[in-house]
Amino acid sequence: MLEVHTLKPARGAKHRVKRIGRGNASGHGTYSTRGGKGQTARSGGSRGLKLKGFKFLLQSTPKLRGFNSLQTKPTEVYLADLEKHYANGETVDLKSLQEKNLVSVNAKAAKIIVSGELTKKLIVTGIAATKGAAEKITAAGGEVK
Repeated sequence: MLEVHTLKPARGAKHRVKRIGRGNASGHGTYSTRGGKGQTARSGGSRGLKLKGFKFLLQSTPKLRGFNSLQTKPTEVYLADLEKHYANGETVDLKSLQEKNLVSVNAKAAKIIVSGELTKKLIVTGIAATKGAAEKITAAGGEVK
């Protein structure tokens, strides 16, 4: 029966502490499981040596200067690419750009840039466009939402 005086931890949950430095008869006397003599046998003697070996590696790594923005840069898409891959009256969005392999599948954003001519009427949604690109799209009869 389970009562306060019969409570005990589960089998294997508790480990006996390894007692070292309690005489040679214990099997862990003299060197107390630290091996032979020397710097590494002493307390605090092992970490410093590792750091000394690491110093050259630390000094030889290039220092990263400047600033890396966390904001993702949009993938650039040219008007000439839209002209080539899209039909008249089609909608241009990130998903359609990925399907036509104009941007990477992993691309988070895209931006249309003025490079080439556009004669087709396209509807651009959810994609940034430069001022000049937006003007050319609207001039061709399309719209930028």
